[in-house]
Amino acid sequence: MQIEFNASPGPSLGIEVELELIDVRTGELASAASEILAELGAGHPGGEHPKAKHELFECCIEIITGVCTTVAEARADLEATLGEVRAAATARGLTVVCSGSHPFSLPGEQRVSPSERYDRLVDEMQWMARRLQIFGVHVHVGVRSAEKAVAITNGLSAYIPHFLALSASSPYWEGHDTGLASSRSKVFEGLPTAGLPADIETWADFEEYMSTLVAAEAISTVREVWWDIRPHPDFGTVELRMCDGMATMTEIAAVAALAQSLVLHLDGLHDDDLAPGRQRPWILRENKWRAGRYGIEAGFIVDEKGTVAPARVDIDRLVALVTPQAEQLGCADELADIRRILEHGPSYQRQRAASDGGKNLWAVVDQLARELASDEMAP
Repeated sequence: MQIEFNASPGPSLGIEVELELIDVRTGELASAASEILAELGAGHPGGEHPKAKHELFECCIEIITGVCTTVAEARADLEATLGEVRAAATARGLTVVCSGSHPFSLPGEQRVSPSERYDRLVDEMQWMARRLQIFGVHVHVGVRSAEKAVAITNGLSAYIPHFLALSASSPYWEGHDTGLASSRSKVFEGLPTAGLPADIETWADFEEYMSTLVAAEAISTVREVWWDIRPHPDFGTVELRMCDGMATMTEIAAVAALAQSLVLHLDGLHDDDLAPGRQRPWILRENKWRAGRYGIEAGFIVDEKGTVAPARVDIDRLVALVTPQAEQLGCADELADIRRILEHGPSYQRQRAASDGGKNLWAVVDQLARELASDEMAP
């Protein structure tokens, strides 16, 4: 199967954010997406808002950017749509939050969005799909060729734990502290085509892999491969999908800046025939587990001898590495906010601090709502 890659001329940027709809009286998830999206879609072609979409469950609305050049442009794009969603939600006694999981709502109580695609997913995946009460942020960065997309995907895979640790925001599941920084990452791995990207070296390998999956009826389209990082042929991007939902736009913009700058850095290495190879599978698996379990308090394995570096140190080192690219892209200020996340603590730490030892999860939801509305990370 030949798969055309619609190459991008440069490191364009797109961001997708999955928002949770919350009943302000109870703090529970609210199944109101269809009603809100119908209102927002009025006046648009086909009655559909171009930048606010359904997700699997009716308690979620995904907002997306257009094709942007800078992080600032992408952030402004997201904030405009967020404002529309928030206004429609407020009129219905709802609010919006962004986190990897809801602290106490139950997956079994969520309504599936009206879509043949989602009906097929639930029918095929059964319990694995019905428990997908999880929410993420995806970042697309444009690349110039299919071969670059594969090389950059392989290079980016070593940094899956860095992005996951920074964004981790799902310590609670069904009213209980999981002990993890990111329960979302483990729930999502339950899908057969989710998790770490497959070990491929060329675009021909990618085409062969996808052809095999289609022939075996494991997937019907490339869209059903939900790797943590994947080449996106239609958009001409690499898509970073490992991040939990993040509570503030500042955090989302910071992570987007890190992604765009890192892709540009790896692109330059590829031009010079210096692109890093893929890490050993055991290192990839172990580091992702550590990030999901311990967040920024993890120790990341940095070589095949088992040398460990504190996640905070390795993330700070990564920021320094790609600062020249951030300056070139005009997102140095947003990249610097990665260090603010390290100082304040990612959302999983802030949620636990608000919960009174796990006894008050309503306070967690309230804090998440205030953080998104104010764009301030709780101390």
